[in-house]
Amino acid sequence: MQHLLSSLDLSKRDIEKLFTTAKGIQNGDAKTLKAHPVLVLLFDEPSTRTRVSFEVAMAQLGGSSIYVDSHTSQMSRGETLEDTARVISSYADFIAVRTVEQADIIKLASASAVPVINALTHLEHPTQSLADVYTMMWKTGRVKGMRIAFLGDIAQNTANSLMVVATKMGASLSLVGPKGLAPNARYLAEARKFGDVRVTDSLEDGLAGADVVYTDTFVSMGDESSRSKREKLFAKYQLNGKALSYAKKGAQVMHPLPAHRGVEITGDVLDGPRSMVWEQARNKLLLEKAVLLQLSRRGPN
Repeated sequence: MQHLLSSLDLSKRDIEKLFTTAKGIQNGDAKTLKAHPVLVLLFDEPSTRTRVSFEVAMAQLGGSSIYVDSHTSQMSRGETLEDTARVISSYADFIAVRTVEQADIIKLASASAVPVINALTHLEHPTQSLADVYTMMWKTGRVKGMRIAFLGDIAQNTANSLMVVATKMGASLSLVGPKGLAPNARYLAEARKFGDVRVTDSLEDGLAGADVVYTDTFVSMGDESSRSKREKLFAKYQLNGKALSYAKKGAQVMHPLPAHRGVEITGDVLDGPRSMVWEQARNKLLLEKAVLLQLSRRGPN
């Protein structure tokens, strides 16, 4: 791995190596990075968990972080992505980018002398999907043979990355959303190379046999102007007790957060005994450490 730009670039072996590293850290293997490396977080989208977990990851690995808001940097005055990357990568050891366009991360990486990490675009969220699938493996003991039902907006970034990483690790998926809403064709085709991925508008059919039921916000970043329309469109697909009853007995619940209680998920399900949501959030730190260790050119101690 030279960069982590897309779930499409990850092989099964890459994912397994990251999971092995994460498991070692979870079991007390106190790895650090050499020579106090620096991570620049170049963000032009809001963030809580991703920003904080990356900053904590670097601190615990023996490095430090610098947060750069692109709206108050020279990029807001027209400096190109490539020029920004050339300069920042001459100072820092890693760049994590959260932005709108996937193409912008690819441009930035093409000019960077150091590893670039996709910390979310409107097309993908690879570090989230790695944490998600790792959590399934850690909590249930397996990923191969598992059926995951993704409920709600099946055409967004989390769904894209999750279906690719999960199928590469041997899971199958049901994408359950409103009739006429299609998942991203490229990610669907890639996922189907590795496992069964079904698309349905039926809650009962889509959740039947599910080991894990996953949902995310109905209003992604950039869609705020159509909030009321989107919430009405997806209302039928709320993850509540009735929806969960269609899945396997004991099926686990996942949500990448932030959650909008009473919209895409009810509070009793989010906080209930079948929820893996809080473990899922904690495991972002593990997987980001694993990514940083894997990408480090200085190597771990």
